[in-house]
Amino acid sequence: MQINAAILWEQGKPLVIEEAELEAPHAGEVLVEVKAAGVCHSDLHPARGDWPAKTPLVLGHEGTGIVREVGPGVTKVRPGDHVVFCWAPSCGACPMCLEGRPVLCDRLLKTTYRNRLPGGGTRLRARGQQIAHFNSTACFADYAVVAEEGAIAIPPDVPFAVLATIGCAVVTGVGAVNNAARAQPGNSVVIIGAGGVGLNVAQGASLAECDPIIAVDLRATALSLARDFGATHTIEAQTQNVVEVVRELTKGRGSDYVFDTVGMPATIAQAVECARKGGSIVVTGLSRTDTLASIPAFPFVMQEKRLIGSLYGSGEPVADIPKLVGLYREGKLKLRELVTHTYRLDEVNEALNTLAGGTDARGIIEW
Repeated sequence: MQINAAILWEQGKPLVIEEAELEAPHAGEVLVEVKAAGVCHSDLHPARGDWPAKTPLVLGHEGTGIVREVGPGVTKVRPGDHVVFCWAPSCGACPMCLEGRPVLCDRLLKTTYRNRLPGGGTRLRARGQQIAHFNSTACFADYAVVAEEGAIAIPPDVPFAVLATIGCAVVTGVGAVNNAARAQPGNSVVIIGAGGVGLNVAQGASLAECDPIIAVDLRATALSLARDFGATHTIEAQTQNVVEVVRELTKGRGSDYVFDTVGMPATIAQAVECARKGGSIVVTGLSRTDTLASIPAFPFVMQEKRLIGSLYGSGEPVADIPKLVGLYREGKLKLRELVTHTYRLDEVNEALNTLAGGTDARGIIEW
């Protein structure tokens, strides 16, 4: 079938909206009509060349839509189902999956991280060439073919604009609190970076009854939004000494948990300094692939701090995403409020430029 897609032909160049040919789903795959897609830094990085990627490539990995066709053997969804994309469709059989850590599935190294479908290769072509599916999803397009494990059915009464960010930003932020940190009521929390993921760390910490919840950002507007999502205190990093203020707000101890949603050398070092003795630093932010961070080793050991990497919420997206939708339906989770900018597909380059300039919360593309 002919579709419109945002194709990255060369890293560092604007995406081009043009017609592409999309094959019907193969065995174990589904065709989804895309209704909304979040614009995430994980799309910006390959577009700008921060991460190596073989082009041409259709970006987009965070979104939602309606199943229109299923391939042979599909049992998890059926035509007409509303679904959220999961960009880490796990195999369910490798050691990591059997250990209950599907986001570390061995198959992802050969599929998602090579921008291929688990069923092998690509279903996209344009200008006589094969086009890769970014993160096995490629939802900056009218339609997407994904593995059935990459389409998680959700109730049809939840608006698509609400669901656009749940498959990455929301599950990553809330999951970092629940699964990676396992924060408890009364734990103190610092969040470095109040963007899409940071806001969800804030509301995850609020749901876990943590206190205080301290958001740190360069932008006053982002910090104001963080308070709406559960932050009890905010620190504007341009005008305040972050470590000193964190100490003041935690009775001189430092924070039980520090979440770094930026992942730059300076923020990781700052996160380590903000953590208390025996505290944990949870890093969700992904920067350039060649980024190196350093920390002072002696006090790190002497104070028994822990440095934890958290990918995609460190949980089981197939179970976690429906739970998050349930929390939204109960009025306990903010989702629509995450969307501060809405674009058409032909405005995708504007969306990426706005994100690169430091937008608050999330922009989404709607059909």
